[in-house]
Amino acid sequence: MFRRPPAHRLRQRGFSLLEAVVSIVLISTSGLALFSWINSNLISLGRVQETNARAEATQNALEYMAAVNPMLVPSGKTSLGDKDLTWDAKLVSPIKNGTGYPAGTGLWQFALYDTNVTVAQQGDQPGFSFRLKQVGYKRVRSLEF
Repeated sequence: MFRRPPAHRLRQRGFSLLEAVVSIVLISTSGLALFSWINSNLISLGRVQETNARAEATQNALEYMAAVNPMLVPSGKTSLGDKDLTWDAKLVSPIKNGTGYPAGTGLWQFALYDTNVTVAQQGDQPGFSFRLKQVGYKRVRSLEF
């Protein structure tokens, strides 16, 4: 004898249209959230790379400027790889004579300078600038025996 399955089993053979639409909405919402997260991470990565490039350029400029004597070379321009470095030093304090040992006037003169340093990408790209305090020095006398 042939037995017929219960009615609730006959209707459970596939997905209904409503279930399919709900699953598509859930998948698309998850995909949109994932896309948004990836996009924000890419934007953050770009900012980190720009910050690292600027920090590296600043470090290179500071290393170069450590060798520049603003009393002898108050302004100038040079190239550091793909960057152009420009500086302009202004006298902040009056020029003073150094002190000799054990007393008297020394061989050197000193002064404090405020240096404006600009680092620019070669070409039309914008650069950045920073200020630097430097001591300028110059030998003005020789040893007398």
